[in-house]
Amino acid sequence: MRSIPLAFEEFPESEMRGRAEAFYVKMRSRRSVREFSSRPVPREIIANCLRTAGAAPSGANLQPWHFAVLGDPAVKRRLREAAEAEERVYYAGRAPDAWMGSSAPISPVQHKSFLETAPWIIAVFAQHSITEVNGSSQRTCFLQESVGISCGFLIAALHEAGLATLVHAPSPMALLNEICGRPATEIPFLLVVAGYPAIGAKVPETATDKLPLETIVSWH
Repeated sequence: MRSIPLAFEEFPESEMRGRAEAFYVKMRSRRSVREFSSRPVPREIIANCLRTAGAAPSGANLQPWHFAVLGDPAVKRRLREAAEAEERVYYAGRAPDAWMGSSAPISPVQHKSFLETAPWIIAVFAQHSITEVNGSSQRTCFLQESVGISCGFLIAALHEAGLATLVHAPSPMALLNEICGRPATEIPFLLVVAGYPAIGAKVPETATDKLPLETIVSWH
């Protein structure tokens, strides 16, 4: 395997502290938005955020993800109808009682107008296998971990660009494969809604409650 020199920029410790804190403050302000504006967002902004997502680490660098970006109103309407149908079934009896109790404070909605209103919906697919340049198929590894990290990069990039986001997990919504024209070997992993928040948009106050560092971290 051919190696190349590592491109790495080191900063003075004082600057490192400042950069780490500034990034925390930036990401600490991110909220999941359910009220979006229909205001257009240039495609190149989304494209650059997706480049960031594609730069995420992955098992064996196989990059087992595909991002289907939905902007056509008719396609988004079809997606909304499918998502709402799944949600009605889920909350009518398939959702575990524990989930219903823990999600009550953030009021999960079954009417997903944001899937039509927001300018961009990014459907993230996880790939069980990829096709090599020579045409052979290779099974991917650490699939969930790799795609999850990539989605984290994507959400951070969209927030840094100045856009509001919402994450919706398909449950199971296999219709996404048909809507996006993706093969059955790919699993719908996540929907990322991106755009500007609607004027006067609100979020649940409980969304600002984050566990303190001493609760989520142990030093050994």
